[in-house]
This record gives sequence, C-alpha cells and structure tokens, in this order.
Amino acid sequence: MPTKLGVIAGGGDLPIRICEACEEAGRPFFVVAIEKQADTDRLARFPHAVIRLGAAGKAIKRFKDEGVVDLVMAGRVSRPSLAQLRPDAEALKFFTIFGRKVDGDDALLSRIAGYFQEKHGFHVVSVSDVLGRTGVDHGILTRAAPTTEQQQDIERGLAVLKVMAPADVGQAVVVQEGIVLGIEAIEGTDNLIERCGQLKRPGSGPVLIKIAKTDQDDRVDMPTIGVQTVENAARAGFSGIAIEAEKTIVVDREETTDTADRLSLFVSAVTV
Repeated sequence: MPTKLGVIAGGGDLPIRICEACEEAGRPFFVVAIEKQADTDRLARFPHAVIRLGAAGKAIKRFKDEGVVDLVMAGRVSRPSLAQLRPDAEALKFFTIFGRKVDGDDALLSRIAGYFQEKHGFHVVSVSDVLGRTGVDHGILTRAAPTTEQQQDIERGLAVLKVMAPADVGQAVVVQEGIVLGIEAIEGTDNLIERCGQLKRPGSGPVLIKIAKTDQDDRVDMPTIGVQTVENAARAGFSGIAIEAEKTIVVDREETTDTADRLSLFVSAVTV
C-alpha cells in the first residue's frame, strides 16, 4: 500500500492534477487547500480541508490526524504581509527559528519544507515524485517556432534572469524587440503577462521567458506553465513562451501544446 500523501494546495491546475494522479494510482491522499489561494471549488470533490495560510498548527494537526506520511507543495501562493498572515503559535515557532524576514520566495519555501520534515517528521517530496517526469526535452514543442528576432528576445531574457537569479526575486521575464517589458516579482506570472500586455509595442508580440532559479529546491515552487498560461499569453498579444528544458513543469503537456497550436503561439524549451 503506498504511503498517504498530503497536498498543500495553492492556486492553478497543478494541485488538481496531483489529486487526479493519486486517484488514478489508487494512492490515498488528503488536501489542505490554502484559503483564498487554492481553487476550492475544483478541489471540493477530493478529501480536503480549507485552512488559512497562517494556521500552520491546524494544517499539521489535520495531516497527522489523516495519517499523512509524505507531503507535496503545489500551486501558486501570493505571499502576504505578516499582518495579513496572522500567524498561529506553530507559525510563530517557525519565525522564531528563521526570523521574520526571508530574502526570497524560494528560500522561504525551502525553509518551510525543511521545517515540516525536520520538526514534524513528514517526508517532503517534489511534484515529479508524484507525477513522474514533468519536464520536457530541449526543442520546439509547437507547430510555430520562434523567429530569429524572437530567439534574440529569448536570449536577452535568459541573460536577465541569470543576473537576477542570486537575488531570488522571480522566475520569469517578458521581452519584446530586446526591451524588457517586465520582470516577475510578487505578482506572479499571470499578472506579469497581463501587465506586460498593456506595455507591448507594435510588431511581433512579446515573449515570456521562464526558468528555474539558481540552486532551486526542486521540492518547492518549480517553474510551471499550463493551458492557463498559454491562454493568458495569447490574450495579452504575446508571440510565444520559452521555458527551461527538464526543469519547467508543463501541466497536461498535450493539452497545453494543443492550445498553443490553436492560438498560434510557440512554446520552446531551451537549455540554460
């Protein structure tokens, strides 16, 4: 009998896909859906509880009561201020150990994963441990391919992200005709796309470039795209998306690439 999986669910399609994979494999699981972050309507058909982000003690107790052994963290989470977080006693223990300020999202999530594992005995696993291989090989995934100019935009975006990586700021950048229209920060990729759609110039549309951060903990916050990313990019007038080969999670790859083909966007997996 496989060990029971606990899913800490943020927003987007990835937590849903993990639950479906557990059902398909006959693996027992339980979801803690983060209040005001997770898509609770779509998660309602799975065994779950909705718990606010700062209520770490309640989440831990529920996982233990449910007999959870392994934990996976999946889905986007908007990072609140401490005032909005309203940390409970368990969350305050975490801040006592690590301090109230952690430089970047990846550092914070890595420490949270370590805390669950070292202090409470859960085994924190990566999304790929649950879903199998989630990355893609180097190459063009769609019928459309980047032009020479768009390939130059991709190279420009990669250069910018490599400079940003040590600062643990974001995973994505938008470039058009060599001009950086936006850099992902706290707003997340979807809002970055929307914002840059309003900044785009005439001509070939912008390109979204998304890669993993330097030494990123593969248990948490790996770069992810899916159908929604493609649809948002098309709506904003983008020409395509470049992702890091092997490291970027493509949720429902076939549906994602079919959507890109239908909307005439390219998706290119690049080696960084």
